[in-house]
Amino acid sequence: MTDATDRTAQQMVDFGPQTRIVARLADGVGEDQLDLATPCPEYAVHNLLGHILGLTVAFCDAGRKNLGPTTDTSPTTSLPDITDGWREALAKALDELAEVWRDPQAWQGTTRAGGVDLPGAVAALVALDELVVHSWDLAKATGQDYAPDEAALQAAHAFLVQSAEGPRPDIFGPVVQVADAAPLLDRAIGLSGRDPGWKPAA
Repeated sequence: MTDATDRTAQQMVDFGPQTRIVARLADGVGEDQLDLATPCPEYAVHNLLGHILGLTVAFCDAGRKNLGPTTDTSPTTSLPDITDGWREALAKALDELAEVWRDPQAWQGTTRAGGVDLPGAVAALVALDELVVHSWDLAKATGQDYAPDEAALQAAHAFLVQSAEGPRPDIFGPVVQVADAAPLLDRAIGLSGRDPGWKPAA
């Protein structure tokens, strides 16, 4: 292996455990829950699921360096939604996402996501952050238990810490202060701009 390949192998995280968690949570959503509110103020559950499906497809293409509409479009361009067959489409896309990012080439070079050019390794962290945080959103909205994959959580938290220290991307709300002794997931959620204690309105 070259030095660059060695470094890539050391920083790689297997997406598989987290994508399987996302798939389980999505499968647990009842048809009667699709209109429920989520911790994302502008999203109902069906919008959140549409966003998760869209970002999963986009980061598959980003990992392959297959740049085009899925990687060039900002996630804020339009309100996402689901269509018929979304469960099967999401399950398939999540499996594909895990496979794409098992290839060291996905973590190398430069790619694009959300219309922003990024190093491959940074795009991977963005994707892991999206999977970890939006899984929490979905679990909270639909009353499901959620424990993220530890490696994915560690990567997402590290990314969010770095994001909080520099110019804050528009996709994040203001940091919600969380106690240093709080669980790592709560600290990551606070850094993402969400209240870890969020509950649906009564």
